[in-house]
Amino acid sequence: MLNIRIEKTSTPKTLPAADDPLKFGTIFTDHMFVMNYDTGKGWHDPRVVPYQPISLEPSAMVFHYGQEMFEGLKAYKTDDGRTLLFRPDKNIERANRTNRRICIPEIPEEDFLQAIKTIVKVDEAWIPTQEGTSLYIRPFIIATDPYLGVRPSDTYLFIIILSPVGAYYPEGLNPVKIWIEDEYVRAVKGGIGEAKTGANYVASMKAQMKAHEEGYSQVLWLDGIERKYIEEVGAMNIFFKINGTVVTPELNGSILPGVTRDSVLQLCKEWGLPTEERRISIDEIFEAYNKGILEEVWGTGTAAVISPVGQLRWEDHIMPVQDGGIGEISQKLYDTITGIQLGKMKDNHNWTIEV
Repeated sequence: MLNIRIEKTSTPKTLPAADDPLKFGTIFTDHMFVMNYDTGKGWHDPRVVPYQPISLEPSAMVFHYGQEMFEGLKAYKTDDGRTLLFRPDKNIERANRTNRRICIPEIPEEDFLQAIKTIVKVDEAWIPTQEGTSLYIRPFIIATDPYLGVRPSDTYLFIIILSPVGAYYPEGLNPVKIWIEDEYVRAVKGGIGEAKTGANYVASMKAQMKAHEEGYSQVLWLDGIERKYIEEVGAMNIFFKINGTVVTPELNGSILPGVTRDSVLQLCKEWGLPTEERRISIDEIFEAYNKGILEEVWGTGTAAVISPVGQLRWEDHIMPVQDGGIGEISQKLYDTITGIQLGKMKDNHNWTIEV
């Protein structure tokens, strides 16, 4: 068990007003968790300190070789005043899988969870309670050796910051428009596509800018080899309901194993929906659309939870879905998952943990 030192700020910020839109990722709480790593010493000096800038050498390895990782999860306030985390064990498991892939020392799961609970408890007053809001939790690790040379760092910082947030997309639960990218690629099997590291996201920016210029919210990636198989959206996994069957791309080494993705698969199976994890080509999607059997499309992720897709664009083909509206399964999934997260529905899966 970590012996976490807590240093409270002497200049607390004003909490956001009840009508503040809480634009995603723009407001940060009073404190942050920090822990150091040194080779030969391991992870040490866990502490909660006032939110503040980080001082690093210009030669710090994170700036030059990109050895860093991050995670994202949320805390929710229930009507009876409890604070709940949603499946933090899955985020911690994925974090350590990322750490192994990019040669960062793993953090013991119980220490990771204790760190999350501690910082959330310290800044619990920042958890918003308006509909659709939550406290976003961003753990990350950066390599800090002042050294120019390609090797794993000997020193690291593990930091957790918190941000009260509203809807990830300005559209909220309203369906988004998705651009299917066929020029650039994000990842290939054997690379780092299944790791949650910044390199995957910077690789997506060029296509994201192109999509935004055309009026689309996100990019849906195709595989990097044949450029024909569906992979994932920039900020979420993707699901299709085709002729009554729920289909999502299988985890193939280049797709992030999403926590919400896993939750959706479990729920769909429990509801008796035929569910498939497999390769699915863009040609199959286009054919299903033309046959009138592309019934629903939605994305899943921590930030947006469920994001209904109202339109897909591939090359010059524009494919409206559900006449641009929200599908029955998308709505049911959103209501169920957010209901469990907020303590409004019974948690039969033991997915929530109280802080």
